[in-house]
Amino acid sequence: MSALLLYPTAFAIFVVFLFNLRSLLNRRSRPLPPGPTPWPIIGNLPHMGAVPHHSLAALARKYGPLMHLRLGFVDVIVAASASVAAQFLKVHDANFSSRPPNSGAKYIAYNYQDLVFRPYGARWRMLRKISSVHLFSTKVLDDYRHVRQEEIAILTRALANAGSSAVNLGQLLNVCAVNALGRVMLGRRVFGDGSGGGDPKADEFKSMVVEVMVLAGVFNVGDFIPALECLDLQGVAAKMKKLHKRFDDFLGEILEEHKVSLRDGRGKHTDMLTTLISLMDNADADGEKLTETEIKALLLNMFTAGTDTTSSTVEWAIAELIRHPKILAQAQKELDSVVGPNRLVTDMDLPHLTYFHAVIKETFRLHPSTPLSLPRMASESCEINGYHIPKGSTLLVNVWAIARDPNEWAEPLEFRPERFLPGGEKPNVDVKGNDFEVIPFGAGRRICAGMSLGLRMVQLLTATLIHAFNWELPDGRRPEKLNMEEAYGLTLQRAEPLVVHPRPRLFPEAYRRI
Repeated sequence: MSALLLYPTAFAIFVVFLFNLRSLLNRRSRPLPPGPTPWPIIGNLPHMGAVPHHSLAALARKYGPLMHLRLGFVDVIVAASASVAAQFLKVHDANFSSRPPNSGAKYIAYNYQDLVFRPYGARWRMLRKISSVHLFSTKVLDDYRHVRQEEIAILTRALANAGSSAVNLGQLLNVCAVNALGRVMLGRRVFGDGSGGGDPKADEFKSMVVEVMVLAGVFNVGDFIPALECLDLQGVAAKMKKLHKRFDDFLGEILEEHKVSLRDGRGKHTDMLTTLISLMDNADADGEKLTETEIKALLLNMFTAGTDTTSSTVEWAIAELIRHPKILAQAQKELDSVVGPNRLVTDMDLPHLTYFHAVIKETFRLHPSTPLSLPRMASESCEINGYHIPKGSTLLVNVWAIARDPNEWAEPLEFRPERFLPGGEKPNVDVKGNDFEVIPFGAGRRICAGMSLGLRMVQLLTATLIHAFNWELPDGRRPEKLNMEEAYGLTLQRAEPLVVHPRPRLFPEAYRRI
Protein backbone atom coordinates (compact mmCIF):
# COMPACT_ATOMS: atom_id res chain seq x y z
CA MET A 1 0.00 0.00 0.00
CA SER A 2 2.78 2.45 0.93
CA ALA A 3 4.48 1.75 -2.41
CA LEU A 4 1.23 2.54 -4.24
CA LEU A 5 0.98 5.84 -2.36
CA LEU A 6 4.57 6.66 -3.22
CA TYR A 7 3.98 6.81 -6.99
CA PRO A 8 1.18 9.45 -6.94
CA THR A 9 3.26 11.56 -4.54
CA ALA A 10 6.33 11.33 -6.74
CA PHE A 11 4.20 12.12 -9.79
CA ALA A 12 2.76 15.21 -8.06
CA ILE A 13 6.26 16.42 -7.14
CA PHE A 14 7.34 15.87 -10.73
CA VAL A 15 4.38 17.89 -12.05
CA VAL A 16 5.17 20.77 -9.66
CA PHE A 17 8.83 20.63 -10.79
CA LEU A 18 7.81 20.81 -14.46
CA PHE A 19 5.44 23.72 -13.73
CA ASN A 20 8.16 25.68 -11.94
CA LEU A 21 10.66 24.89 -14.68
CA ARG A 22 8.24 26.10 -17.35
CA SER A 23 7.61 29.32 -15.40
CA LEU A 24 11.35 29.89 -15.09
CA LEU A 25 11.90 29.31 -18.81
CA ASN A 26 8.99 31.60 -19.68
CA ARG A 27 10.48 34.34 -17.54
CA ARG A 28 13.83 33.95 -19.27
CA SER A 29 12.22 34.14 -22.70
CA ARG A 30 10.05 37.06 -21.63
CA PRO A 31 12.25 39.24 -19.39
CA LEU A 32 10.93 40.92 -16.28
CA PRO A 33 11.63 44.62 -15.78
CA PRO A 34 15.05 45.36 -14.23
CA GLY A 35 15.48 45.72 -10.48
CA PRO A 36 17.78 45.01 -7.55
CA THR A 37 18.77 41.43 -6.82
CA PRO A 38 16.41 39.96 -4.20
CA TRP A 39 17.60 38.34 -1.01
CA PRO A 40 16.67 34.68 -0.33
CA ILE A 41 13.08 34.27 0.91
CA ILE A 42 12.49 37.92 1.96
CA GLY A 43 13.34 39.23 -1.50
CA ASN A 44 13.68 43.01 -1.81
CA LEU A 45 11.90 43.90 1.43
CA PRO A 46 15.14 45.33 2.90
CA HIS A 47 15.36 47.69 -0.09
CA MET A 48 12.10 49.41 0.89
CA GLY A 49 13.74 51.41 3.68
CA ALA A 50 12.08 53.55 6.34
CA VAL A 51 10.46 55.84 3.74
CA PRO A 52 9.56 53.55 0.80
CA HIS A 53 8.64 56.24 -1.74
CA HIS A 54 12.11 57.76 -1.24
CA SER A 55 13.85 54.37 -1.47
CA LEU A 56 11.93 53.37 -4.59
CA ALA A 57 12.68 56.72 -6.23
CA ALA A 58 16.41 56.16 -5.60
CA LEU A 59 16.19 52.65 -7.06
CA ALA A 60 14.38 53.99 -10.13
CA ARG A 61 17.28 56.36 -10.80
CA LYS A 62 19.52 53.28 -11.02
CA TYR A 63 17.26 50.69 -12.68
CA GLY A 64 14.85 52.86 -14.64
CA PRO A 65 11.21 54.00 -14.25
CA LEU A 66 9.79 50.49 -14.75
CA MET A 67 11.13 48.14 -12.08
CA HIS A 68 10.51 44.64 -10.82
CA LEU A 69 10.93 43.75 -7.15
CA ARG A 70 10.36 40.50 -5.35
CA LEU A 71 8.83 41.16 -1.93
CA GLY A 72 8.80 37.77 -0.25
CA PHE A 73 6.96 35.59 -2.75
CA VAL A 74 5.10 38.46 -4.46
CA ASP A 75 6.08 40.06 -7.76
CA VAL A 76 5.91 43.85 -7.39
CA ILE A 77 6.06 46.22 -10.33
CA VAL A 78 6.95 49.88 -9.69
CA ALA A 79 6.07 52.70 -12.11
CA ALA A 80 8.16 55.83 -11.55
CA SER A 81 7.58 58.00 -14.62
CA ALA A 82 4.54 59.62 -16.20
CA SER A 83 4.80 57.59 -19.42
CA VAL A 84 5.12 54.27 -17.57
CA ALA A 85 2.25 55.15 -15.21
CA ALA A 86 0.06 55.94 -18.23
CA GLN A 87 0.73 52.45 -19.61
CA PHE A 88 -0.66 50.84 -16.45
CA LEU A 89 -3.42 53.30 -15.50
CA LYS A 90 -4.69 54.16 -18.98
CA VAL A 91 -3.68 51.63 -21.64
CA HIS A 92 -3.92 48.58 -19.33
CA ASP A 93 -6.26 50.09 -16.73
CA ALA A 94 -8.85 47.29 -16.93
CA ASN A 95 -6.21 44.66 -16.20
CA PHE A 96 -5.01 46.55 -13.10
CA SER A 97 -8.38 47.46 -11.59
CA SER A 98 -8.38 45.08 -8.63
CA ARG A 99 -6.47 45.11 -5.34
CA PRO A 100 -4.01 42.53 -4.02
CA PRO A 101 -4.70 40.87 -0.65
CA ASN A 102 -3.32 42.91 2.25
CA SER A 103 -3.64 42.91 6.01
CA GLY A 104 -4.92 46.51 6.20
CA ALA A 105 -7.98 45.71 4.10
CA LYS A 106 -8.49 42.43 5.95
CA TYR A 107 -8.21 43.63 9.54
CA ILE A 108 -9.22 47.32 9.35
CA ALA A 109 -11.48 47.76 6.30
CA TYR A 110 -14.04 45.11 7.28
CA ASN A 111 -12.37 42.31 5.32
CA TYR A 112 -12.49 44.10 1.93
CA GLN A 113 -16.08 45.33 2.35
CA ASP A 114 -15.17 48.98 1.70
CA LEU A 115 -14.92 50.95 -1.53
CA VAL A 116 -11.16 51.57 -1.44
CA PHE A 117 -9.90 47.99 -1.11
CA ARG A 118 -12.81 45.93 -2.40
CA PRO A 119 -11.87 43.71 -5.37
CA TYR A 120 -13.01 45.00 -8.75
CA GLY A 121 -16.38 43.56 -9.72
CA ALA A 122 -20.14 44.05 -9.59
CA ARG A 123 -20.26 44.86 -5.87
CA TRP A 124 -17.45 47.40 -6.17
CA ARG A 125 -19.24 49.04 -9.12
CA MET A 126 -22.39 49.29 -6.99
CA LEU A 127 -20.53 51.04 -4.17
CA ARG A 128 -18.80 53.33 -6.64
CA LYS A 129 -22.12 54.24 -8.25
CA ILE A 130 -23.73 54.95 -4.87
CA SER A 131 -20.80 57.17 -3.93
CA SER A 132 -20.85 59.00 -7.26
CA VAL A 133 -24.60 59.66 -7.17
CA HIS A 134 -25.32 60.17 -3.45
CA LEU A 135 -22.06 61.44 -1.99
CA PHE A 136 -19.87 63.16 -4.59
CA SER A 137 -22.05 64.34 -7.45
CA THR A 138 -21.83 67.99 -8.49
CA LYS A 139 -25.38 68.58 -7.21
CA VAL A 140 -24.60 67.12 -3.78
CA LEU A 141 -21.40 69.14 -3.49
CA ASP A 142 -23.25 72.32 -4.47
CA ASP A 143 -26.11 71.59 -2.05
CA TYR A 144 -23.66 71.36 0.86
CA ARG A 145 -21.51 74.32 -0.14
CA HIS A 146 -22.85 76.31 2.82
CA VAL A 147 -21.72 73.60 5.27
CA ARG A 148 -18.11 73.77 4.11
CA GLN A 149 -18.14 77.57 4.25
CA GLU A 150 -19.69 77.65 7.74
CA GLU A 151 -17.21 75.18 9.23
CA ILE A 152 -14.27 77.02 7.68
CA ALA A 153 -15.65 80.31 9.03
CA ILE A 154 -15.79 78.78 12.52
CA LEU A 155 -12.17 77.66 12.18
CA THR A 156 -11.19 81.12 10.95
CA ARG A 157 -12.86 82.77 13.96
CA ALA A 158 -11.04 80.40 16.32
CA LEU A 159 -7.70 81.25 14.69
CA ALA A 160 -8.46 84.97 14.83
CA ASN A 161 -9.16 84.65 18.56
CA ALA A 162 -5.95 82.74 19.27
CA GLY A 163 -4.27 85.95 20.40
CA SER A 164 -0.62 85.45 21.24
CA SER A 165 -0.95 81.67 21.46
CA ALA A 166 0.65 79.43 18.87
CA VAL A 167 -1.66 76.82 17.36
CA ASN A 168 -1.16 73.32 15.99
CA LEU A 169 -2.61 74.04 12.57
CA GLY A 170 -2.91 70.44 11.40
CA GLN A 171 -4.99 69.49 14.43
CA LEU A 172 -7.44 72.36 13.87
CA LEU A 173 -7.64 71.60 10.15
CA ASN A 174 -8.49 68.00 10.91
CA VAL A 175 -11.32 69.00 13.27
CA CYS A 176 -12.68 71.33 10.59
CA ALA A 177 -12.53 68.65 7.88
CA VAL A 178 -14.15 66.01 10.13
CA ASN A 179 -16.96 68.33 11.22
CA ALA A 180 -17.66 69.51 7.67
CA LEU A 181 -17.86 65.89 6.54
CA GLY A 182 -19.86 64.96 9.64
CA ARG A 183 -22.53 67.56 8.93
CA VAL A 184 -22.86 66.31 5.36
CA MET A 185 -22.76 62.61 6.20
CA LEU A 186 -24.49 62.57 9.60
CA GLY A 187 -26.33 65.88 9.82
CA ARG A 188 -24.26 66.97 12.84
CA ARG A 189 -20.76 67.86 13.94
CA VAL A 190 -18.63 65.06 15.28
CA PHE A 191 -16.55 67.20 17.64
CA GLY A 192 -17.75 70.03 19.87
CA ASP A 193 -18.65 73.41 18.40
CA GLY A 194 -16.15 73.16 15.56
CA SER A 195 -13.55 75.47 17.07
CA GLY A 196 -11.30 72.58 18.03
CA GLY A 197 -10.70 74.07 21.45
CA GLY A 198 -9.30 71.29 23.59
CA ASP A 199 -11.68 68.49 22.59
CA PRO A 200 -10.10 65.20 23.79
CA LYS A 201 -12.35 63.20 21.44
CA ALA A 202 -11.01 65.18 18.49
CA ASP A 203 -7.44 64.51 19.63
CA GLU A 204 -8.18 60.79 19.96
CA PHE A 205 -9.85 60.62 16.55
CA LYS A 206 -6.92 62.40 14.88
CA SER A 207 -4.52 59.93 16.49
CA MET A 208 -6.67 57.02 15.28
CA VAL A 209 -6.66 58.34 11.70
CA VAL A 210 -2.90 58.89 11.75
CA GLU A 211 -2.39 55.40 13.18
CA VAL A 212 -4.52 53.76 10.49
CA MET A 213 -2.54 55.58 7.79
CA VAL A 214 0.78 54.57 9.35
CA LEU A 215 -0.24 50.93 9.75
CA ALA A 216 -1.74 50.75 6.26
CA GLY A 217 1.54 52.07 4.87
CA VAL A 218 3.69 49.40 6.53
CA PHE A 219 5.06 46.68 4.26
CA ASN A 220 3.87 43.81 6.42
CA VAL A 221 6.04 40.70 6.01
CA GLY A 222 2.98 38.46 6.38
CA ASP A 223 1.43 39.96 3.23
CA PHE A 224 4.41 38.81 1.17
CA ILE A 225 5.42 35.58 2.93
CA PRO A 226 2.10 33.84 3.71
CA ALA A 227 3.72 31.19 5.93
CA LEU A 228 4.74 33.97 8.35
CA GLU A 229 1.35 35.72 8.47
CA CYS A 230 0.19 33.81 11.55
CA LEU A 231 3.35 34.79 13.44
CA ASP A 232 2.71 38.54 12.99
CA LEU A 233 6.44 39.23 13.39
CA GLN A 234 6.04 43.03 13.27
CA GLY A 235 2.96 43.09 15.49
CA VAL A 236 1.10 44.89 12.70
CA ALA A 237 -1.93 42.59 12.58
CA ALA A 238 -2.50 42.84 16.33
CA LYS A 239 -2.37 46.64 16.18
CA MET A 240 -4.76 46.66 13.22
CA LYS A 241 -7.28 44.47 15.03
CA LYS A 242 -7.25 46.77 18.09
CA LEU A 243 -7.59 49.85 15.92
CA HIS A 244 -10.43 48.29 13.95
CA LYS A 245 -12.28 47.66 17.22
CA ARG A 246 -11.96 51.35 18.15
CA PHE A 247 -13.19 52.48 14.74
CA ASP A 248 -16.00 49.93 14.71
CA ASP A 249 -17.21 51.12 18.11
CA PHE A 250 -17.05 54.75 16.90
CA LEU A 251 -18.89 54.02 13.62
CA GLY A 252 -21.32 51.54 15.15
CA GLU A 253 -22.42 54.10 17.73
CA ILE A 254 -22.99 56.70 15.00
CA LEU A 255 -24.98 54.27 12.87
CA GLU A 256 -27.12 53.01 15.76
CA GLU A 257 -27.92 56.54 16.97
CA HIS A 258 -28.98 57.46 13.47
CA LYS A 259 -31.21 54.42 13.02
CA VAL A 260 -32.90 55.04 16.39
CA SER A 261 -33.45 58.69 15.50
CA LEU A 262 -34.99 57.71 12.17
CA ARG A 263 -37.30 55.14 13.82
CA ASP A 264 -38.43 57.71 16.38
CA GLY A 265 -39.01 60.29 13.67
CA ARG A 266 -36.90 62.92 15.44
CA GLY A 267 -36.00 65.85 13.24
CA LYS A 268 -35.72 66.19 9.49
CA HIS A 269 -32.90 64.10 8.07
CA THR A 270 -31.39 65.17 4.78
CA ASP A 271 -27.88 63.81 5.40
CA MET A 272 -26.04 61.16 3.43
CA LEU A 273 -26.17 58.47 6.13
CA THR A 274 -29.97 58.57 6.00
CA THR A 275 -29.74 57.92 2.26
CA LEU A 276 -27.34 55.02 2.81
CA ILE A 277 -29.58 53.48 5.49
CA SER A 278 -32.53 53.69 3.11
CA LEU A 279 -30.52 51.62 0.61
CA MET A 280 -30.38 48.80 3.17
CA ASP A 281 -34.11 48.31 2.79
CA ASN A 282 -34.78 49.58 -0.70
CA ALA A 283 -32.85 48.13 -3.62
CA ASP A 284 -31.30 50.45 -6.19
CA ALA A 285 -32.19 50.38 -9.89
CA ASP A 286 -30.12 47.19 -10.34
CA GLY A 287 -31.81 45.43 -7.42
CA GLU A 288 -28.80 45.72 -5.10
CA LYS A 289 -29.04 46.50 -1.39
CA LEU A 290 -26.37 47.81 0.96
CA THR A 291 -25.44 45.86 4.08
CA GLU A 292 -24.76 47.44 7.47
CA THR A 293 -21.11 46.36 7.25
CA GLU A 294 -20.76 48.08 3.86
CA ILE A 295 -22.19 51.30 5.30
CA LYS A 296 -19.70 51.25 8.18
CA ALA A 297 -16.91 50.48 5.71
CA LEU A 298 -17.96 53.47 3.57
CA LEU A 299 -18.04 55.69 6.65
CA LEU A 300 -14.56 54.44 7.55
CA ASN A 301 -13.33 55.43 4.08
CA MET A 302 -14.92 58.86 4.37
CA PHE A 303 -13.67 59.67 7.87
CA THR A 304 -10.11 58.51 7.22
CA ALA A 305 -9.24 59.13 3.57
CA GLY A 306 -11.68 62.06 3.37
CA THR A 307 -10.28 64.04 6.30
CA ASP A 308 -6.61 63.27 6.84
CA THR A 309 -5.69 63.87 3.20
CA THR A 310 -7.42 67.25 3.24
CA SER A 311 -5.89 68.53 6.47
CA SER A 312 -2.37 67.30 5.63
CA THR A 313 -2.43 68.84 2.13
CA VAL A 314 -3.54 72.25 3.48
CA GLU A 315 -0.89 72.01 6.20
CA TRP A 316 1.81 71.42 3.56
CA ALA A 317 0.48 74.35 1.49
CA ILE A 318 0.67 76.82 4.39
CA ALA A 319 4.14 75.53 5.32
CA GLU A 320 5.38 76.14 1.77
CA LEU A 321 3.89 79.63 1.72
CA ILE A 322 5.53 80.49 5.04
CA ARG A 323 8.85 79.45 3.48
CA HIS A 324 8.10 81.51 0.35
CA PRO A 325 6.76 84.90 1.53
CA LYS A 326 6.84 86.42 -1.98
CA ILE A 327 4.52 83.68 -3.27
CA LEU A 328 2.25 84.17 -0.25
CA ALA A 329 2.11 87.92 -0.91
CA GLN A 330 1.23 87.37 -4.57
CA ALA A 331 -1.55 84.92 -3.65
CA GLN A 332 -2.90 87.38 -1.04
CA LYS A 333 -2.84 90.21 -3.59
CA GLU A 334 -4.99 88.17 -5.98
CA LEU A 335 -7.41 87.20 -3.20
CA ASP A 336 -7.68 90.78 -2.02
CA SER A 337 -8.59 91.92 -5.53
CA VAL A 338 -11.28 89.23 -5.95
CA VAL A 339 -12.68 88.96 -2.41
CA GLY A 340 -11.76 92.18 -0.62
CA PRO A 341 -11.13 92.79 3.10
CA ASN A 342 -14.71 92.63 4.40
CA ARG A 343 -15.58 88.94 4.01
CA LEU A 344 -14.15 85.45 3.72
CA VAL A 345 -13.61 83.48 0.53
CA THR A 346 -16.55 81.46 -0.82
CA ASP A 347 -16.79 78.65 -3.36
CA MET A 348 -18.04 81.18 -5.90
CA ASP A 349 -14.73 83.09 -5.72
CA LEU A 350 -12.53 80.10 -6.55
CA PRO A 351 -12.92 80.11 -10.37
CA HIS A 352 -11.49 83.65 -10.46
CA LEU A 353 -8.23 82.83 -8.66
CA THR A 354 -5.74 81.87 -11.39
CA TYR A 355 -2.52 82.25 -9.40
CA PHE A 356 -4.02 80.58 -6.34
CA HIS A 357 -4.92 77.47 -8.37
CA ALA A 358 -1.29 77.28 -9.49
CA VAL A 359 -0.29 77.31 -5.79
CA ILE A 360 -2.64 74.39 -5.11
CA LYS A 361 -1.35 72.38 -8.08
CA GLU A 362 2.23 72.96 -6.96
CA THR A 363 1.33 71.78 -3.45
CA PHE A 364 -0.23 68.59 -4.84
CA ARG A 365 2.87 68.09 -6.99
CA LEU A 366 5.48 68.36 -4.24
CA HIS A 367 3.34 66.87 -1.45
CA PRO A 368 0.88 64.31 -2.89
CA SER A 369 -1.39 63.08 -0.12
CA THR A 370 -0.76 59.45 -1.17
CA PRO A 371 2.93 59.28 -2.22
CA LEU A 372 2.72 55.61 -3.24
CA SER A 373 -0.53 54.79 -4.98
CA LEU A 374 -2.77 52.22 -3.32
CA PRO A 375 -1.64 48.86 -4.73
CA ARG A 376 -3.30 47.33 -7.76
CA MET A 377 -3.01 43.77 -9.06
CA ALA A 378 -2.57 42.31 -12.55
CA SER A 379 -5.59 40.14 -13.36
CA GLU A 380 -3.72 38.64 -16.32
CA SER A 381 -0.16 38.64 -17.57
CA CYS A 382 0.66 41.43 -20.00
CA GLU A 383 3.58 43.19 -21.67
CA ILE A 384 4.64 46.76 -20.87
CA ASN A 385 7.48 48.44 -22.79
CA GLY A 386 8.76 45.03 -23.91
CA TYR A 387 8.81 43.54 -20.39
CA HIS A 388 6.70 40.67 -19.05
CA ILE A 389 4.34 41.57 -16.21
CA PRO A 390 3.22 38.33 -14.50
CA LYS A 391 -0.37 37.62 -13.57
CA GLY A 392 -0.99 38.44 -9.91
CA SER A 393 1.75 41.07 -9.77
CA THR A 394 1.24 43.98 -7.40
CA LEU A 395 1.53 47.40 -9.03
CA LEU A 396 2.83 50.43 -7.12
CA VAL A 397 2.87 53.84 -8.79
CA ASN A 398 5.40 56.17 -7.16
CA VAL A 399 3.31 59.35 -7.42
CA TRP A 400 5.86 61.26 -5.34
CA ALA A 401 8.78 60.34 -7.64
CA ILE A 402 6.84 61.10 -10.84
CA ALA A 403 6.02 64.60 -9.59
CA ARG A 404 9.73 65.24 -8.91
CA ASP A 405 11.06 63.70 -12.12
CA PRO A 406 13.71 66.04 -13.61
CA ASN A 407 12.81 64.72 -17.07
CA GLU A 408 9.34 66.24 -16.64
CA TRP A 409 9.93 69.27 -14.41
CA ALA A 410 12.44 72.11 -14.40
CA GLU A 411 13.99 72.47 -10.94
CA PRO A 412 11.61 69.80 -9.60
CA LEU A 413 12.44 70.31 -5.92
CA GLU A 414 11.59 74.03 -6.02
CA PHE A 415 8.13 75.33 -5.03
CA ARG A 416 7.26 77.27 -8.18
CA PRO A 417 3.52 77.81 -8.86
CA GLU A 418 4.42 79.79 -12.01
CA ARG A 419 5.10 76.51 -13.81
CA PHE A 420 1.30 76.03 -14.07
CA LEU A 421 0.51 79.54 -15.33
CA PRO A 422 0.15 80.55 -19.00
CA GLY A 423 3.66 80.72 -20.39
CA GLY A 424 4.95 78.28 -17.76
CA GLU A 425 6.27 74.79 -18.44
CA LYS A 426 2.99 72.95 -17.68
CA PRO A 427 0.16 75.50 -18.10
CA ASN A 428 -2.52 72.98 -19.07
CA VAL A 429 -1.74 70.17 -16.62
CA ASP A 430 -4.43 69.38 -14.06
CA VAL A 431 -4.51 67.08 -11.02
CA LYS A 432 -7.66 65.11 -11.91
CA GLY A 433 -6.02 62.02 -13.36
CA ASN A 434 -5.78 63.15 -16.98
CA ASP A 435 -2.14 64.25 -16.90
CA PHE A 436 0.18 61.62 -15.49
CA GLU A 437 2.94 64.06 -14.53
CA VAL A 438 0.95 64.87 -11.38
CA ILE A 439 -1.68 62.38 -10.16
CA PRO A 440 -2.25 62.96 -6.42
CA PHE A 441 -5.70 61.30 -6.64
CA GLY A 442 -4.55 58.43 -8.87
CA ALA A 443 -6.05 57.76 -12.31
CA GLY A 444 -8.23 55.30 -14.18
CA ARG A 445 -11.03 53.19 -12.76
CA ARG A 446 -9.66 53.24 -9.20
CA ILE A 447 -9.10 56.99 -9.06
CA CYS A 448 -10.07 58.46 -5.68
CA ALA A 449 -13.88 58.47 -5.49
CA GLY A 450 -13.87 61.59 -3.31
CA MET A 451 -11.58 63.64 -5.56
CA SER A 452 -14.17 66.36 -6.28
CA LEU A 453 -14.96 66.87 -2.59
CA GLY A 454 -11.30 66.74 -1.65
CA LEU A 455 -10.37 69.37 -4.24
CA ARG A 456 -13.13 71.73 -3.15
CA MET A 457 -12.29 71.41 0.52
CA VAL A 458 -8.54 71.85 0.00
CA GLN A 459 -9.07 74.85 -2.25
CA LEU A 460 -11.55 76.64 0.01
CA LEU A 461 -9.63 75.96 3.22
CA THR A 462 -6.28 77.04 1.77
CA ALA A 463 -7.70 80.15 0.07
CA THR A 464 -9.37 81.22 3.32
CA LEU A 465 -6.23 80.78 5.40
CA ILE A 466 -4.10 82.67 2.85
CA HIS A 467 -6.61 85.51 2.59
CA ALA A 468 -7.50 85.86 6.27
CA PHE A 469 -4.08 85.61 7.93
CA ASN A 470 -0.43 86.32 7.85
CA TRP A 471 1.60 83.51 9.41
CA GLU A 472 4.53 83.58 11.80
CA LEU A 473 6.58 80.81 13.35
CA PRO A 474 6.90 80.73 17.16
CA ASP A 475 9.98 81.83 19.09
CA GLY A 476 11.21 84.01 16.24
CA ARG A 477 12.13 81.04 14.06
CA ARG A 478 13.13 81.95 10.51
CA PRO A 479 10.86 80.64 7.71
CA GLU A 480 13.74 79.11 5.76
CA LYS A 481 14.53 76.92 8.79
CA LEU A 482 11.06 75.35 8.88
CA ASN A 483 11.30 71.56 9.06
CA MET A 484 9.84 70.07 5.85
CA GLU A 485 10.69 66.42 6.51
CA GLU A 486 8.07 63.75 5.89
CA ALA A 487 6.72 61.04 8.18
CA TYR A 488 5.85 58.03 6.06
CA GLY A 489 2.42 56.48 6.11
CA LEU A 490 -0.25 55.68 3.57
CA THR A 491 -0.73 59.46 3.48
CA LEU A 492 2.02 62.05 3.50
CA GLN A 493 2.19 63.52 7.01
CA ARG A 494 4.63 66.13 8.20
CA ALA A 495 7.33 64.72 10.48
CA GLU A 496 6.91 67.79 12.68
CA PRO A 497 3.43 69.36 13.11
CA LEU A 498 3.09 72.92 11.82
CA VAL A 499 2.83 75.17 14.89
CA VAL A 500 2.17 78.80 13.94
CA HIS A 501 0.90 82.21 15.04
CA PRO A 502 -2.03 83.33 12.83
CA ARG A 503 -2.15 87.11 12.43
CA PRO A 504 -5.54 88.43 11.17
CA ARG A 505 -5.25 90.74 8.14
CA LEU A 506 -8.92 91.47 7.27
CA PHE A 507 -11.44 93.87 8.76
CA PRO A 508 -12.81 92.53 12.09
CA GLU A 509 -16.33 91.99 10.72
CA ALA A 510 -15.02 89.41 8.25
CA TYR A 511 -14.26 87.01 11.12
CA ARG A 512 -17.70 87.42 12.70
CA ARG A 513 -19.81 86.49 9.71
CA ILE A 514 -21.09 82.95 9.25
